[in-house]
Amino acid sequence: MQGRLLPKYNGHYQAHPVGYWQEEFSIAAQLGLDCIEFILDYDHYEENPLMFDSGIQKIRSISEQTGVQVLSVCADYFMEAPIHSDNEQIAVRSTEVLVGLLNAAVKLNIKNIVIPCVDQSSIKDERLRDRFKEVLRSIVPVAEKYEVNLSLETDLNPYQFERLLTNLDSPMVTVNYDIGNSAALGYNPLEELDAYGDRITDIHIKDRLFGGESVVLGEGDSKFELFFEKLKYFNYQGPFIIQAYRDDDGLDIFKRQLHWLNDVLKEVKYS
Repeated sequence: MQGRLLPKYNGHYQAHPVGYWQEEFSIAAQLGLDCIEFILDYDHYEENPLMFDSGIQKIRSISEQTGVQVLSVCADYFMEAPIHSDNEQIAVRSTEVLVGLLNAAVKLNIKNIVIPCVDQSSIKDERLRDRFKEVLRSIVPVAEKYEVNLSLETDLNPYQFERLLTNLDSPMVTVNYDIGNSAALGYNPLEELDAYGDRITDIHIKDRLFGGESVVLGEGDSKFELFFEKLKYFNYQGPFIIQAYRDDDGLDIFKRQLHWLNDVLKEVKYS
């Protein structure tokens, strides 16, 4: 996840590091990582290189130089300004931003735009979920044209999420699965994978305590071994994005957790 290899940007736990985002690519390459999931924040979103042509060219150039691709975007913008907002002005503007992201994605060969529907943008309320479906259906044709996944991250239970995917009925509407968030909500990863394992196109690696915050990988309630053992059956081809606990500096604790994750993957013989 963008920013995890760098010091915090303005004290934020997770944010696009305006002005020094380029530095992360060479560090990622040195660690043997092949991709970075970009972040689009609500604040100063117009300064994000995804939002203008010269910025897109700069991302492409740095990716070619380092071999580190941008395969996905975590659009945190929509947590602050949901596309299903009751404020019509916000909803319209957010829809425009999402279409702009799709235009950027096709230029950079980005495969997934992650749309967070959690916390203040949650769609647990059925009325908001209906509103979300209505708005997303208007954008799906663009995603299908560009062959870019709209990868949904939600706090819905497995049954509700499966119903949502069925109702939206598009191969480009997929699942972002967050291991830590699932643990915090008390969901069973086997039930989740049974419900929509074949629709997952982006995975966030995180550990959380049940009902609690992020902790260092291996110290929370996430069932990593169980999850990866089950995931083998779905021929998952997408990225593993480390969105794990971080401190102010970022890099050393990332390295420690990367080593832990690699050990787990070896233990379950995941390849």
